[in-house]
Amino acid sequence: MKTQIHPVLILFLFAFVLNSYAQTEIYEPADSIIFSEKIEFAKKENLFDKPINTVLAEIAKSFIGTEYGAHTIENYEAEKLKINFRNLDCYTLVETSLAIARVIKKKENPAFGDCLNEIRNIRYRNGEIKNYASRLHYFTDWIYDLQKRGIIRDITREIGGVPYDKEINFMSEHVLAYPQLNEDSSLADSIREIEKNISAREYFYIPQDEIANAESKINLGDIIAITTDIDGLDISHVGIAVRKNKRIHFLHAPNIGFKVQISELPLADYIKSHKRQTGIMVVRAIEPAKATKLRSEK
Repeated sequence: MKTQIHPVLILFLFAFVLNSYAQTEIYEPADSIIFSEKIEFAKKENLFDKPINTVLAEIAKSFIGTEYGAHTIENYEAEKLKINFRNLDCYTLVETSLAIARVIKKKENPAFGDCLNEIRNIRYRNGEIKNYASRLHYFTDWIYDLQKRGIIRDITREIGGVPYDKEINFMSEHVLAYPQLNEDSSLADSIREIEKNISAREYFYIPQDEIANAESKINLGDIIAITTDIDGLDISHVGIAVRKNKRIHFLHAPNIGFKVQISELPLADYIKSHKRQTGIMVVRAIEPAKATKLRSEK
C-alpha cells in the first residue's frame, strides 16, 4: 500500500525548503535575546546620549566573560550573513560592539533587524553581500572600506604612526586553509586582486616601542589593530581600548579556551609580551547620523 502525502503538506514542505534556501541571514533566537539585553543595558546606563566611543567601549565591556568561538561566521556554502553573539572571536567582538553602538546612536528603540543590517554594512565591502570575496577579510581592507564610507577614521598617522609597508598575500598563499577559495578558483583570483590593492595602499602603524608614547592620544573605545611579522598578513589581532588605573588596556577575545577579557598588562606591555606583534593601528568610530522620525502630513 502506497503512502499518500496530502497536497497541502507538499506545498508546505516546498515552501519551507524554498525559504531555507533563500534565507540570507543565519542566527539563533538567543542572538536576538542577547541584542535585546544589550539595548536594555544601554537604557539603564544612559548610553543613548553618550559619545559613540563610550557606547562602543561599554557594550564591549558587557561581553566580558563571553566564551571564545572560532569560525562562527563561516557556513562554507553560498555567502550569507551569519550571526553569533553567544561566542565571539577578536574580530566579531569588535564588529558586534561597533554595530550595536551604531544602532544605539541612530535610533531610540533599535530592533534586532537594525543590528543585522549594521553588521552587514560593517562586514562586507560597500555593505553588500556578493560572495565570499566581498567579505572584508583583511582588517586593513576593513579600515579602508569603512573609512571611505564615514563609519570609522584611521587616526594612526596623526598620533605618531610611521609607514607600514608590507606585501599582503596570506590568503592566496594558503588557499588550502580556506575551503571557499580551495573549491572556487574564481574566488581565489578575486582575493589575489584584493591583496594587490591592499598592498598598494598607504598605511601607518605605531611600532611596538612607541606605543607608550602614543598612549595619551588613544581614547576609550578606540579600535586597536595589532600588526604582525607573519609573512603576507597585515593584522593578527584586534580589540578595543579601555582605561584601567590611568593606563590604556586591551579589551579582546584572546583565543580558543579563553573568554572575552581586559588584558592584565597595559596595551604597550601587552604588545611587547608577544614576540610576533610589531605594533598597532588605531581607528576611531565616527558618530552616525541620527535617524529622523517620519511625520504624517496633516
